[in-house]
Amino acid sequence: MLTIQGITVRLGGRNILDGASVAIPPRGKVGLIGRNGAGKSTLVKAIIGEIDPDEGSVDMPRRTRLGYIAQEAPSGTATPFETVLASDVERTELLAESETCHDPDRLGDVHERLLAIDAYSAPSRAARILIGLGFDEEMQGQPLDSFSGGWKMRVALASLLFSAPDVLLLDEPSNHLDLEATLWLENFLKSYPGTLIIISHERDLLNNVVDHIVHLTGGKLTLYPGGYDSFERQRSERLAQIASARAAQETQAAKLKDFVARNSARASTAKQAQSRAKMLAKMQPIAAQLEDPTLSFDFPDPSELRPPLITLDLAAVGYAADTPILQRLNLRIDPDDRIALLGRNGNGKTTLARLLAAQLTPMAGEIHTAGKMQIGYFTQYQVEELDSDATPLELMTRAMKEASAGAIRAQLGRFGFSGNRATAQITTLSGGERARLALALVTRDAPHLLILDEPTNHLDIDAREALVQALNSYTGAVILISHDRHMVELTADRLVLVDGGTAKEFAGSIEDYIDWVLGRNQPKEGSDGKPKVTKQDRKAAAAARETLRALKKQVSEAEAKLAKLQAQVSELDRAMFDPASAKPDLAKLAMGELSRRRGVLAADMEAAEAEWLGLSEALEAGANEAAQ
Repeated sequence: MLTIQGITVRLGGRNILDGASVAIPPRGKVGLIGRNGAGKSTLVKAIIGEIDPDEGSVDMPRRTRLGYIAQEAPSGTATPFETVLASDVERTELLAESETCHDPDRLGDVHERLLAIDAYSAPSRAARILIGLGFDEEMQGQPLDSFSGGWKMRVALASLLFSAPDVLLLDEPSNHLDLEATLWLENFLKSYPGTLIIISHERDLLNNVVDHIVHLTGGKLTLYPGGYDSFERQRSERLAQIASARAAQETQAAKLKDFVARNSARASTAKQAQSRAKMLAKMQPIAAQLEDPTLSFDFPDPSELRPPLITLDLAAVGYAADTPILQRLNLRIDPDDRIALLGRNGNGKTTLARLLAAQLTPMAGEIHTAGKMQIGYFTQYQVEELDSDATPLELMTRAMKEASAGAIRAQLGRFGFSGNRATAQITTLSGGERARLALALVTRDAPHLLILDEPTNHLDIDAREALVQALNSYTGAVILISHDRHMVELTADRLVLVDGGTAKEFAGSIEDYIDWVLGRNQPKEGSDGKPKVTKQDRKAAAAARETLRALKKQVSEAEAKLAKLQAQVSELDRAMFDPASAKPDLAKLAMGELSRRRGVLAADMEAAEAEWLGLSEALEAGANEAAQ
């Protein structure tokens, strides 16, 4: 178990972590969440020993192997494949020793250990991980220095996953991934055998992978059982309880003040009034839950234009003469369109976005745009290239040269930069605040078409929700490139797949696209394009269905058993770390007894999980066989 015990970390004269405590369950999959700047990365650095807490401790079993991606991406002439293999230091050292060792006994030990760590299957495992993260066979053999920073970070992630540490710590691992690689990573992490702590602002990943949420706010840590949706429900209930308690306290305080005011001057009641005054002075106020006024996105609505805004007619686009990245492009964009561009990184999504934003011109075919059309184009580069010595007010004044001071302030205010925030230096802004400022700058002219290329990378979950609401209220057209399925699902009503050197409408929902990427629900086709079903096929299918039905029942029973045990463990965790909200019969137990009971349940849960995994694998194998 990884235990964080009362740690305090002070940076720049203020407490980032303030007596924070939490116990991570063994082999638990934990989502670490909190607002931007809350201290999540600081906590991870304290766990890995990069910074020493001013108070408290981080405790874990001896020889626990921690895994965390370094800030610097790997570089050099080594290939991604070689880099990933080299990340297993023990394997590399043992293989080298096996080539030079002349002691038969030691050589036997070396080969025994190589077999134990499955060293000889390592190349295929490394290749599978790299393929999952988007590296085809050719890319795996290219030197690292031929890749961009984002692809190098993918190599760093692949190396970390391949090394399989006991405790895997991931800080926004999907920021450098496309949707396809994110889906692969999600499936990989679901079956990860060690403890997982992941900082992420993606609802789907947190709902599908983690079994606990650790919420960091006000320098404190609170453990919640379940995924993100479960956390939100529990937090809402908790906030409602706090609001109710605060209202009751305010009512009680008002009564005490009234009693003191009416009875202090009377000799017969002065003593009681003094007693009430002491009670009032000792009353600890319950803090109100403050809403963040900077969580603001409000896109200015454009003037009306007749459709279409843009039409592509057999257009081709690229960067080098006679070498188009995309061709045969036929696309129409109307003023009320909400389009998500899908496809792997490198397929040309950004190239298409730049063509639509008039940053590139067609190599062939035609592009027609509406007169007087304004386009707002957001990319991550704009966030990174903001003048760090300037203020939001200075940047907006430069961009809106002919606008009045009131109009400039109004545009900043739409995105939460009012008062002192408008005159704060860019270097003091968080990543989320910089992203909001970049959006304020690209929408200053009330664009008719808003093109957003990965707008959520620097935004926490609450900010992403605010952005979704703003996009749904915006009356212009939107083209979105994002690996955040939640945002795509809530904002896009048209999907365009960029693949195979062109872009075509994808007929279906984002869930259909995910099924397509993962190879699920794909029909077998005969030569006429329709499934061929023979009598023998029907008999075999019936027998397979009967077998699968029995397996499904066993899996359901195992899931129910496991869920019951998990619920019992969660109740014990609540009693151990949040007694006020625990069941009365558990809240009164001593910590030693709670720990003993949890140990027994943990062993039962491990056995139940092994049973469930075995049945699930059998069910999956049967389902795959039936699908072939």
